[in-house]
Amino acid sequence: MIDMPRLSDEIRASLPLEVQVYITALETVIPELQTQVEVLQAQVSELQARTRQNSRNSSRPPSSDRPDAPPRPKRNPSPRKRGGQPGHKRHERKLLSAEAVDEVVEHHPEECPLCHGQLSANLPDVAEPDRQQVWEIPPVKPYVTEHRYHRVECPDCHTTVEADHPAEVALGAFGASVIALIGLLRGQYRLSIRKIVALLMDIFHLPISTGCVVDLCHLLSAALANAYTESQEKVSEADKANVDETGWKKAGKKLWLWVAVTAQATLFMIADRSAASLKALLGESFQGIITSDRFKSYLALAVERRQACWAHLKRNWQAFSERDGPVGEWGKQAIAQIDKLFDLWHQFKAGRLDRATLQVKMEPVQTELKRLLEEGQGLPLEKAHTFCQNLLALWPALWRFLEVEGLEPTNNAAERALRHAVLWRKGCFGTQSDSGNQFVARILTVVDTCRQQNLHVLTFLTEAVQAYTSGQPAPAIFPTP
Repeated sequence: MIDMPRLSDEIRASLPLEVQVYITALETVIPELQTQVEVLQAQVSELQARTRQNSRNSSRPPSSDRPDAPPRPKRNPSPRKRGGQPGHKRHERKLLSAEAVDEVVEHHPEECPLCHGQLSANLPDVAEPDRQQVWEIPPVKPYVTEHRYHRVECPDCHTTVEADHPAEVALGAFGASVIALIGLLRGQYRLSIRKIVALLMDIFHLPISTGCVVDLCHLLSAALANAYTESQEKVSEADKANVDETGWKKAGKKLWLWVAVTAQATLFMIADRSAASLKALLGESFQGIITSDRFKSYLALAVERRQACWAHLKRNWQAFSERDGPVGEWGKQAIAQIDKLFDLWHQFKAGRLDRATLQVKMEPVQTELKRLLEEGQGLPLEKAHTFCQNLLALWPALWRFLEVEGLEPTNNAAERALRHAVLWRKGCFGTQSDSGNQFVARILTVVDTCRQQNLHVLTFLTEAVQAYTSGQPAPAIFPTP
């Protein structure tokens, strides 16, 4: 606020009464106007900061960036040309064994290129023949089985008796492989229901309705209940987990799709964004360390069991660095330290530093960042004050990765797991029912966990449906110890 010069009492008394009244009114109004200007300037500054938000300085996904958003930093161009480099070992498709080949076509030379003599096909080979295997997809046609249930009259009591329906046809008009394929097309390849109907007709000549696709997805969801429960148990037993969440809608109501990624399993769940939902995701018995962002739901966990994501923190500080004045300079200093942090971490991951050396070299970075957080509490920006106070309260959770083997400083594992779900959400606009939410959580969980366990996804889904309809034990998604 600008200090207004005040008239001395002598000068004021010498002025006409009307002028004195006018000056008194100005002395009252001008400070109020100055206060309003300061408030409006702060609002303008905040709005400008919001308009500059993008995936580099906030939690917004790259897909939300506007066309005029600043380009991402480009890497220094490599002097090497594209493609395989000199001396690079070729990667070729391995030849199948002779027993695995469906058809063999023998080709014999017919004429000598030197003397033009005719060559008999019965001449013995002087070396092993070259082998070229050509892969082709045969014409696809559904395999239709017609079941006929005969009715007869009992010769003793004259009762009409009909043959029983076998368990494998309890699914109705479609078998387990069709149901598994529909679930995979919907949950993994993000096809809409109408696209699935069209694909099944175009490729497999299989007629099916949109309503039937929805019903079969729900049936598959029920078949995956055991695999989903096993994944929940495996997550609750883990010593580390990456956790994140993204928005999801059910019939227009805002919910959240949670994910927990561990070394052996990936678990999805749709619920509200609360500490109770976090507890339900991880299970009552979970005692491991969580890597996550700083959303308030994670405050339910003790600081000793948390690792804050440095990728999120870098984006936060990047936003501060793009402001004008002392806040921007403060943010630039922090970004320089975070760059050092990641450089040291990458050296450690590449094997150029051991853990003890990493901890020693990280000490100056820790010292400088803590100094910046303490300094930031005196900056002329309320948002910076809150940010610094929160990080100082979480300080031990910023550096857990320096001590715990296998713990990363970022939450990239959970963000990568959610990326597919985010793209699916953009196309389907969420779900319409609790059973739809259940299908989403189970198919995403089983597909990702199968890949972690090196299981063929379509085969596992098919076996799960077959077991469910026949009343047999569900297939195990984790190997038996």
